[in-house]
Amino acid sequence: MLEIRKAHVDDASFIALLGRITFTETFGHLFRYKEDLTDYFNETFSVEKMAKGLQKAENIFWIAFVDKLPVGYAKLKLYSKSPFLDSENVCQLQKIYVLKDFLSQKVGLKLQYELLAEAQNRKFGQIWLSVLYSNERAIQFYAKNGFREIGKHDFQIGRENFHFLAMAKDL
Repeated sequence: MLEIRKAHVDDASFIALLGRITFTETFGHLFRYKEDLTDYFNETFSVEKMAKGLQKAENIFWIAFVDKLPVGYAKLKLYSKSPFLDSENVCQLQKIYVLKDFLSQKVGLKLQYELLAEAQNRKFGQIWLSVLYSNERAIQFYAKNGFREIGKHDFQIGRENFHFLAMAKDL
């Protein structure tokens, strides 16, 4: 049974762990140096950082449970401008991370519905995201759900440089 609810600070350890596992499942093979991945985890997916992020007014997190097990989460960042959009009334879908074993249960799609409904209720005009250029599964998922390409950018993690596609959707 799937349950999705807004996350709160007590969920920080779940979200930190989900972030580490799902990031490794999706991107771990792209790192030549495992210490770069470990450093990124310690910087990005620490329990402390997640707790701080959960307390920020501009962040809204959701957490998904299947049979009471945490299996994924999503993050919406309010008023997050994109260099590719000429608008102040935009928000960012920063993360939808779901454990690989639960992707077939459409947990990501259901998290996206919650996130988009929140953005629409808050009267945002557009939502944007970044997705790894080689992550064809995610690009197809977003395109199927109405997102279009709006630009490209790079992101450095340790010694690795990653190419990203920016996508947006009108709300």
